[in-house]
Amino acid sequence: MTDSPQFTLAQTRQAIVPVLVPMPAARPYSYAVPEDMDVRPGSIVQVPLGPRQVSGVVWDGETDSVDPAKLRPVTQVFDCPPISPDMRRFIDWVADYTLSPPGMVARMVLRVPAAFDPEPPTQGLRLADRRPERMTAARARVIELAQDGLSWTRSGLARAAGVSAGVVDGLVKHDVLETVLIPPQPVVAVPDPEYYRPDLSAEQRAAADRLVASVGGAASSVCLLDGVTGSGKTEVYFEAVAEAIAQGRQVLIMLPEIALTAAFLERFEQRFGCRPAQWHSDVAPRMREKVWRQTATGDVRVVAGARSSLFLPFAELGLIVVDEEHDLAYKQEDRVFYNARDMAVVRGHLGGFPVVLASATPSVESRVNADAGKYRRIHLPERFGGAALPELGLIDLRRAAPARGGFLSPVLLEDIGKTVERGEQALLFLNRRGYAPLTLCRVCGHRFECPDCSAWLVEHRFRGQLQCHHCGYSERVPEACPECGTLDHLVACGPGVERIAEEVDRHFPDARTIVLSSDMMGGVTRLRLELEAIAQGEADIVVGTQLVAKGHNFPMMTLVGIVDADLGLGSGDPRAAERTFQLLSQVTGRAGRTGRHSRGLLQTYQPMHPVMQAIISGDPEAFYAREIEERERAGLPPFGRLAALIVSANDRLTSETHARGLRQAAPRTRDITVLGPAEAPMALIRGRHRFRLLVHGNRQADIQAFVRTMIEKGPKQRGSVRVQVDIDPQSFM
Repeated sequence: MTDSPQFTLAQTRQAIVPVLVPMPAARPYSYAVPEDMDVRPGSIVQVPLGPRQVSGVVWDGETDSVDPAKLRPVTQVFDCPPISPDMRRFIDWVADYTLSPPGMVARMVLRVPAAFDPEPPTQGLRLADRRPERMTAARARVIELAQDGLSWTRSGLARAAGVSAGVVDGLVKHDVLETVLIPPQPVVAVPDPEYYRPDLSAEQRAAADRLVASVGGAASSVCLLDGVTGSGKTEVYFEAVAEAIAQGRQVLIMLPEIALTAAFLERFEQRFGCRPAQWHSDVAPRMREKVWRQTATGDVRVVAGARSSLFLPFAELGLIVVDEEHDLAYKQEDRVFYNARDMAVVRGHLGGFPVVLASATPSVESRVNADAGKYRRIHLPERFGGAALPELGLIDLRRAAPARGGFLSPVLLEDIGKTVERGEQALLFLNRRGYAPLTLCRVCGHRFECPDCSAWLVEHRFRGQLQCHHCGYSERVPEACPECGTLDHLVACGPGVERIAEEVDRHFPDARTIVLSSDMMGGVTRLRLELEAIAQGEADIVVGTQLVAKGHNFPMMTLVGIVDADLGLGSGDPRAAERTFQLLSQVTGRAGRTGRHSRGLLQTYQPMHPVMQAIISGDPEAFYAREIEERERAGLPPFGRLAALIVSANDRLTSETHARGLRQAAPRTRDITVLGPAEAPMALIRGRHRFRLLVHGNRQADIQAFVRTMIEKGPKQRGSVRVQVDIDPQSFM
């Protein structure tokens, strides 16, 4: 694709342009171009759509053969860098692959319309040649400060000089200070690739050199940086980042939980002398506008962001790093269903630049691609500085059962006590929020369920609430059973992190205990503070959910206890074994990262399960070999292809009828089979009844064409019916 226009630019009223608007339309709409307006492919414009004015992108391709006089005109061209040809190709590719309307993909690019126009300059003050007739001490301080010749804001100058704003206003009135316009300030400084060169080990240096060479290449490539926890993968890929910056290219570093990775930002600042620009849901709207605009103009050189950062309009993108590439947080399951890891590889291919995938526990798909030679694998087998990996062991709960009413084995409790006595930290991991996943009445058996979802209400005892984790519905914990009216007979069934913390307090009342969970009061700010407190040794025992596995470095952590290692193995998810292995490996990897002797203990009822044996053996290669063999035998990804169709409606019959109609419209072919429709495991969410169809084909099957035919020939979506298509599904709920 080139920037050459495929239509006549605005030199005549006969010009017609296709404009892709951020709506679920299948193709761009045609608009007339006023005579005095200059547009080209990629220009961001404002156009009328019904009674509204919306932003859109001038697209490539032919326009409808219609009389321009019958078309509505483009209203405005924004003073903004155009969307690049590579980015436009990427939007089309994502739309075609995910079977999403192109406008909905473009919507992810055009999500900050306030950034389309240049940021206005700020009014500032600068010292002029005149001096006041009457000099005071306050005025003298202002003049002395302003003699550097720099421009100041009114409030900034007054604050720096320690005077009131009235003093500054008086100097302006007497023409001692002149008004100037200060251009918008960059959101972050330009990173310096030579700011600090770390002392890498021989293995790290060899790995870094290979990544740097890929950045210097002229073609796209994908490197899988695979290293054990604590091996220094971040420092290694920082060398590739430094090389890209030195070459004048922009860099995107994707992180699964950017709002919780203050430690990463600090490490970046130590290496490059400044922090990267951030892009995630916790960034204030005004700052998001600045980051979007300065990314498009090239003023921001490095962005660290969540999955949505992949759709920022970079001017000179030259490297993408996907950290923790295996993480489920990269999968979006709303409106446009996509896996940001896979789409990052596509964007690198279309743009002709390298992509680095980094993980201590790579996804099976990435390992297969590396083994097949599609990706280059760079392996770091040892921790930096010779630090030993934690000594891992299993606690067979059939033989070392917890005390009645408890969930922690005596073996684990004993190790926690010894760890705290040594002044070290222990982490207890349970991937279940709240106090208990189920509350029921001992008398009548009533179970508290969400009225809008087929899910139990989770008790959050700290807040005194019962809450649904799917739709957000909540209610106060009642004193009596709403079914039979019996008082004081409600019982909590099963543990959540709050209940484990309660048990810890009973056994270790003098220990400092912190609960880490994404739904604790105080939100992200509190989590950041608590993570800093743990890193500084201000806690003895940490009880946390999966967010503790997100690459944090806790120097004093020497014991990790997995409360329920079997939790993820009971589902029908074909990736259950892989995800359990990854999660438990990541969590146990929090221990001993600074060289102290450390242990990881996994409580399980299935000590002989292959996942448990693979973790304690310290032989991940054996696990990957077995998992890859099973996937290949079953024809599951990456040796086969899957697509899910989720049909939902306000009533069960309507949803099931539509799903059956789609099934009947499926083409007949040997390469692809359709399973279902079947009621989804989560049959009701937010009052909508859900049925699922699963499309399974071999590796060469054209799943997209098959699903597209099903939808085109199947029943039309009417009333409350909604059909969501998920190519390469990660969730089977």
